[in-house]
Amino acid sequence: MAVPGDEAIWLWIGTAGMTLGTLAFIAMGWNETDDRKKTYYIVTTFIPAIAAVSYFSMATGFGVIDIPNHDYPVYWARYADWLFTTPLLLLDLALLAGASRNTIGTLVGLDIAMIVTGLGGALATEGEALRIAWWGISCGFFLVLLYFLVGRLTARAQEQPGEVGSLFGTLRNLTMVLWFAYPVVWLVGTEGLAIVGIVPETAIFMVLDLSAKVGFGFLLLRSHAVLDSVETETGAAESPEAA
Repeated sequence: MAVPGDEAIWLWIGTAGMTLGTLAFIAMGWNETDDRKKTYYIVTTFIPAIAAVSYFSMATGFGVIDIPNHDYPVYWARYADWLFTTPLLLLDLALLAGASRNTIGTLVGLDIAMIVTGLGGALATEGEALRIAWWGISCGFFLVLLYFLVGRLTARAQEQPGEVGSLFGTLRNLTMVLWFAYPVVWLVGTEGLAIVGIVPETAIFMVLDLSAKVGFGFLLLRSHAVLDSVETETGAAESPEAA
């Protein structure tokens, strides 16, 4: 089993940050009685909870392996984290926009393909060119995902009443900016061109993860009044009295 080096400090900080985020979200939703709003709390709480387990596994050496022809170990648990948490993030956005099941399925499918092909690049042992090829395929899925996120989901969110569209736009923009950074860090990091060492790479990923999961969650869950006015995919608004 590979042992984390100096980057372990950032993995432990990530573990603590995700754990605190999970506890905060549990506390925020503890007394919530509205079933629709409970869905947001449940989905959003599981995001940092899964990430906390992932960071703990990496910090303790379980979530990392040595790969032949790699100068650095590969943190496979990071991809396991993304495989579960990024679809949940997209589900939050889709629920906020009132998206259809078909749209949600398309987004989740593209997201899973993006993560799996990224993992393929990380595990590739045949040289740098093949790893970059896998990275390019993963970015292709990412761009198609963005097309649906910016196009279809945004159009649906703009039809929502009140401040729903504004909140969706804020969360969408945050997600886009942060998610654009991930493939860049991957490319210049140890699994790509190895321009950046594993310690700064781990630190940057940790900051991105905390922002994309805990930061996203706080922005969403603090908006109680906005969540009350979200419409379903049929277009019929559910009032708190009718819930």
